[in-house]
Amino acid sequence: MTVSVHALLLFTGWAFLLVLTVFAYRGVALLTGTPITSWPRGSKNPNDPGFIQRVADAHANTLENLPIFAVLVLAAAAIGKPEATAGLAMYVVYARLGQSLVHILGVNTPLVLARATFWAVQLVCFGLMFYGLLA
Repeated sequence: MTVSVHALLLFTGWAFLLVLTVFAYRGVALLTGTPITSWPRGSKNPNDPGFIQRVADAHANTLENLPIFAVLVLAAAAIGKPEATAGLAMYVVYARLGQSLVHILGVNTPLVLARATFWAVQLVCFGLMFYGLLA
């Protein structure tokens, strides 16, 4: 397994862990009397604690970037250029973990700026990976 594929699996595992956290919270809520219709699609439940809302948002942010990362890593493997992603793949994972953890902590201005910085790191890595694949 290449370092990039390993990083992609870690990224995917992180997305899975985030959704499991939300699922576990809602499962317990359901078992303790919250109606199953309390979580309509596309809307936030004001009864969910802020922590769970932020975990759900961090999960959504993770999913938004997963296809880009997956295509880059899998394209590199498919065309025999794993070196185009290998040097940056783990940095993408580290930045994703940082972005998610900061997101879960809260939403004040310094935290939002930190989140944006972690996202920018991922975007730069993606750009450099694209360049490496096309060069």
